[in-house]
Amino acid sequence: MHHHTQVAVVTAFCVAIVISLSAAVAAAGVPQPPEARSGATSWPYPDHDPSNSRLATGSPITAKDLSRLTTAWKVSATGGLPTSPIVVGQNVFVEDQVGEVFDISLTSGRIVWKSPSNGYSVGPEGVAVGWGKVFGVTPTSLFALDENTGRQLWSTRLTRTTTDGIDVQPQVIGRDVIASTVPVSVKGIYIGGDRGFVDAVGESSGKVLWSFDTVASPSLWGNPTVNSGGGSWYPPSFSPASGLLYVGIANPAPFVGTTQYPNGSSRPGSNLYTDSTVALKITNGKLVWYHQADAHDLFDRDFVHTMIVRVPSADGRPERTVVVGTGKSGYVIGMDPKSGKLLWRTPVGIHQNDNLKALAGPTEILPGTFGGVLTPPASANGTVFVATLNAPDTLYPDQTEYFGGKTGTMAGQVVAIDGRTGRTLWNTHVPGDPTGGITLVNNVVLTATLQGSIIGLSRSSGRVLWSLKAPGGIDGWMSVAGRFLIIPVGDATPPTIWALRLSSQ
Repeated sequence: MHHHTQVAVVTAFCVAIVISLSAAVAAAGVPQPPEARSGATSWPYPDHDPSNSRLATGSPITAKDLSRLTTAWKVSATGGLPTSPIVVGQNVFVEDQVGEVFDISLTSGRIVWKSPSNGYSVGPEGVAVGWGKVFGVTPTSLFALDENTGRQLWSTRLTRTTTDGIDVQPQVIGRDVIASTVPVSVKGIYIGGDRGFVDAVGESSGKVLWSFDTVASPSLWGNPTVNSGGGSWYPPSFSPASGLLYVGIANPAPFVGTTQYPNGSSRPGSNLYTDSTVALKITNGKLVWYHQADAHDLFDRDFVHTMIVRVPSADGRPERTVVVGTGKSGYVIGMDPKSGKLLWRTPVGIHQNDNLKALAGPTEILPGTFGGVLTPPASANGTVFVATLNAPDTLYPDQTEYFGGKTGTMAGQVVAIDGRTGRTLWNTHVPGDPTGGITLVNNVVLTATLQGSIIGLSRSSGRVLWSLKAPGGIDGWMSVAGRFLIIPVGDATPPTIWALRLSSQ
């Protein structure tokens, strides 16, 4: 055997081993994009990690340091910012509501590149980062930009009608980019026949790999000329151990009803899979289980958030994993990750007339259609943290109420819940509407309000430790990277990406 032939054989053998090892690794788990491994001081996913914990790692910010956070920089955007900034290494990536994508230097606030606007989106929206690409959304499409230059690499249309839209921040899971359509866009709100799909798109090719129809009825529960529903508004969570994607699904429509079809009578039955958590196989999008939180929803009870919560062993009880779902119903639900079986169900915020199956006339409902757990929750060490809006709404049996909920009328609440039992650990009222979701860093729970305050609470007791006035109202979700807190201040003139930095004094 010639020397070079020996080398070729040995090389081929080594390559075969590497390939089989890679296949084994890929089979055992989904590959993580290099950006997700970019260090403990990053925020590489919309909710920090695929479990959607929103728990910062590697940051020195603690309760005693909050008063030392000062402005590092501000960057003006054109559109609103109902989004979560992504931080990879020394770069902050964010998309505003008119579809401009920014790459901003974390340390200086200098704009490295900015892509042109691609159309107004109702929101939320935003970017995901992975495999050298930045993935964003337009009102109709998912697109990929080169991470270094902002040059567009591909764009894939996901909408199926002229009136459905995309209002979700994408999530990179392995080589897939997960996005979703909803029956809401600037061209139409809950138009009969529109149904939301969850789509997986190849990060490299831009091809749709699989689609999951979130409406379990070819005829849209019997009346496609009137009914619509489903889709997803927030990034799904993912378990590498089970290969399951947990997606929170939105409401059915019309709600409450119409003159001809009061109390949702155009859509009899439970209206699956609306207001549900669904568990899908990441490989093909097939449904493994669903848990419906609200059947035949009349009050816009989007059940849109999911988290994977690992509850540590305690008092002789073993470690366990719980899938947590929540949304605008103002209930937080714990589910078995393998079967979807209900483990616990905990109300948060004020509830009034919200369990009615039909309305007889005008009725004040709490939470209203813009209330409950509207924005992303968080979890740490087996505890779940949610921000709740108490925004009442007067609803009528024979009218649609697509833009309701009286914000600014009642205090909101931040609630901590035991992930094993669903027991409420603490419950703190905060002034205003906490539309800024929850972000956790060390012993601090952070939220922000539509009225423009950032609030820091004690993780153990819920006591308010600190608050700071922002340049405007906040309906996006802050990210933490090292000494920096990146806050999307969307309800400001102009909308502003605001970075606070922990001074070293």
